[in-house]
Amino acid sequence: MSFSIESKLGDLLDNETTKAILEKHLPGISTHPQIGMGKGFALSMVAKFSGGLITDDLLQKVEAELKTLG
Repeated sequence: MSFSIESKLGDLLDNETTKAILEKHLPGISTHPQIGMGKGFALSMVAKFSGGLITDDLLQKVEAELKTLG
């Protein structure tokens, strides 16, 4: 399975490798109190509702690292 910022946040957090990538660029995302509400949505969609916490720059960095996984 290939991952991207269009993957569901829950899928990214359920995989230890992709979870580590998210935590590297978005520290604390896996333990955020409201994370449960976003798990069914793509990371790119969650970013739109993050109040600016997940910027386009951060999304690009996460996407680039996820693409290295194959």
